[in-house]
Amino acid sequence: METGVEYINPKNAGPAQGLYTHVSKVGAGHTYYIAGQLAVAKDGSVVGKGDFEAQFKQVFSNMATVLSDLGLTFDHIAKFTTYFVHSQDIEKFMALRAEYFPRYFKTEKFAPNTICVLDRLVKEDFLFEVEAIAHAA
Repeated sequence: METGVEYINPKNAGPAQGLYTHVSKVGAGHTYYIAGQLAVAKDGSVVGKGDFEAQFKQVFSNMATVLSDLGLTFDHIAKFTTYFVHSQDIEKFMALRAEYFPRYFKTEKFAPNTICVLDRLVKEDFLFEVEAIAHAA
């Protein structure tokens, strides 16, 4: 039975941290639902334990890798959802976004972002994760 959904683990991405794939591609319109990217090195180790900026850099490096393996860029992202375990990291996140997003995106406008604060992520050492929806014509 054809569902129109394809699950993808990009070849250069680190391993998923659970029973999921990094991306689902839906239909002919090429909409991609990208799983939350974490501060995980390609070997599966946690990067930047207790260091929000190091985790920020790794999370968005991982997002860039996933996008690149799909033939996409940050400009293809339609929406982000960001999950934090400490609300006090939101200000750090905003400052780092202001610094790094102009490097990631070709425009001065960036994709919408919903922020959620929760008790924890899949491993205690993770401070935040970012998932995305991307679209290519």
